[in-house]
Amino acid sequence: MTTPEHLDVVIVGAGLSGVGAAYRLRTECPGKSVAILEARDAMGGTWDLFRYPGIRSDSDMFTLGYPFKPWREAKSIADGPSILAYIRDTAAQFGIDRLVRYRTKVVAADFSTETARWTLTLHRRDGRGDVETRVVTCDFLYSCAGYYDYDQGHDPVFPGIGSFRGEVVRPQFWPDDLDYAGKRVVVIGSGATAVTVVPSMAETAAHVTMLQRSPTWMGVVPGRDKFADKVRELLPANAAHRVIRTKNILFSLAFYQFCRRWPKAARKVLTKLSTKVLDDEAAIREHFTPTYDPWDQRLCAVPDADLFRAVKRGRVSVVTDHVDTFTPDGVRLRSGRELPADVVVTATGLRLLAFGGITPSVDGRRVELSEQFIWRGAMITGLPNFAVCVGYTNASWTLRADLTSRLVCRVVAHMDRHGYASVVPTPDRPLARRPLLDLASGYIQRAVDAFPRQGDRDPWRVRQNYVLDAVSTLRGDLGRQLVGTPRVLPASHGR
Repeated sequence: MTTPEHLDVVIVGAGLSGVGAAYRLRTECPGKSVAILEARDAMGGTWDLFRYPGIRSDSDMFTLGYPFKPWREAKSIADGPSILAYIRDTAAQFGIDRLVRYRTKVVAADFSTETARWTLTLHRRDGRGDVETRVVTCDFLYSCAGYYDYDQGHDPVFPGIGSFRGEVVRPQFWPDDLDYAGKRVVVIGSGATAVTVVPSMAETAAHVTMLQRSPTWMGVVPGRDKFADKVRELLPANAAHRVIRTKNILFSLAFYQFCRRWPKAARKVLTKLSTKVLDDEAAIREHFTPTYDPWDQRLCAVPDADLFRAVKRGRVSVVTDHVDTFTPDGVRLRSGRELPADVVVTATGLRLLAFGGITPSVDGRRVELSEQFIWRGAMITGLPNFAVCVGYTNASWTLRADLTSRLVCRVVAHMDRHGYASVVPTPDRPLARRPLLDLASGYIQRAVDAFPRQGDRDPWRVRQNYVLDAVSTLRGDLGRQLVGTPRVLPASHGR
């Protein structure tokens, strides 16, 4: 038997978060050996996987981008290929691309309290598709695989779908050869994917109908940031990036707080902005005014009002109704109306998957995640030397992702400084259980029991506040809740 390869830190996932995590570990813990394990055969995560028309960020790139890598493109709300190129450029610039091991999926992770190491069982797939099982060990495991299921989305059963003579497309698995030019398209859904796909397809389709069960709050945002353009004219790239990033962080935080504290006023503001573009108060009331308050579910960004403009030009229709059944020629609604279609896109949402599908265990016993609590939005009770990257729901994912990666670096340095073989967060008194992701969105509610909980007090609460998190994450006392186990020294030590 051969001794498994051992690494100081293993990062799971080579997407936006994983690349950022590797940069932080390389710069703040330069002596540590690091590897990124990526199940797919390409870097980029979400931005490489999703290929549907018009794919773009729903956050500005000055905050979705890395703080150490200024965003230099003109558009603030960027398209998917531009974001993917940015991730790959960052990885190449800092040598992170050399740390990635592609086609390597973690299928099991077990922590040994005796050795204070994680043993990872890997499935390594070669170019022919053959799979080889390998084992590596590491001192610290950091999951940056996000919380979406890349293998399957939420796929509700629609009656009669087998009788439909047209083509049914799922955005998560968009076919490269789909030709919808001059065709009638129905997009089922009104979330971020639908809001992106609809105006893009409308450019060449005969007509696109967005079919929604209920309206979603949408915020009109400029695709290009004029303030950012001016600042970049006046300041060097790094300084300009910091100024723009700070402005955008404070604005998004202020708007979120405004929505939560004064929901009636927020409803009026959002409705007024939409009405100003669409110029149809009846349509706004029926199709763009939800029953829930802003930020009870995630707000959908509409760059340059493209969706509303497509509706105004007659390229797009919005229908608020329920699917009764598919027919050979389209979709019949509960109201009795039938929507004719050549192509139906089921933008019905994603499925959540904790830790990229890894089910962690300790000493061979599975840890029930729903019984655990998350500390500082990163480490989990019951799982030593483990962290997970979970971004914000009310702001750019990368803001919290970068804070978490810097926290991991602090924890690793804390372990070295105190001679700990392992650390695990432990509350000093009982916590009240709250959902980890506190949104009413269907895709979150369907999977809430598969994730650890947040508590009712700091640092066990997952706050949606970057400013407060930055202070506590980068300066907070690690020793108060992290229980450390000292390294066992060899018997001959000190003789």
